[in-house]
Amino acid sequence: MLRLLAAAPAAAGFAWTEAEAQQAHTHAQAAQTAARTTGTAFKPKFFNAQEWATIRVLVDIIIPRDDRSGSATDAAVPEFMDFMMIDQPGRQTAMRGGLAWLDRECVSRYDKMFVASTDAERARVLDDIAWPAKAPPGLSHGVAFFNSFRDLTASGFWTSRMGIKDLAYQGNVFVPEWKGCPDEVLKKLGVV
Repeated sequence: MLRLLAAAPAAAGFAWTEAEAQQAHTHAQAAQTAARTTGTAFKPKFFNAQEWATIRVLVDIIIPRDDRSGSATDAAVPEFMDFMMIDQPGRQTAMRGGLAWLDRECVSRYDKMFVASTDAERARVLDDIAWPAKAPPGLSHGVAFFNSFRDLTASGFWTSRMGIKDLAYQGNVFVPEWKGCPDEVLKKLGVV
């Protein structure tokens, strides 16, 4: 287990280009759509049932449904993660080790796995690892895992159609004549 967790910081350094993330998300959304169309649940290729349940809960804690958009699971982030684990085998050990660490930490504190813990119990564990500078001693592996997991969740969400719509991203828009920053924005910023 320690070897798995020790690999987390190294594996967290793997990155992909925006084009690769878009391709992965296109694949993930297609898989989610196919599962809905056939009325069957998506079957992950990398994650086991326990890991899959944990991921679905954890991504929605990181990016919950709100007034503007759906949650991370609504945006097919778990499917995106499953694809990324297959596509980038170097990340697999850190992911499995981190999910195991999270369950072990909940069992140690509450005698139950992460998914079976209450919202308040989950929040206490995640609060301990969400801010590296404030993390209690001895939780560095949990911190490394959560930072990587949070980044992967954000990458999956904001490369999805839902995430791009949530950002109100318009892409490159032709501006025939630049007139500078609008006066109302300058006033709001206290520049004028």
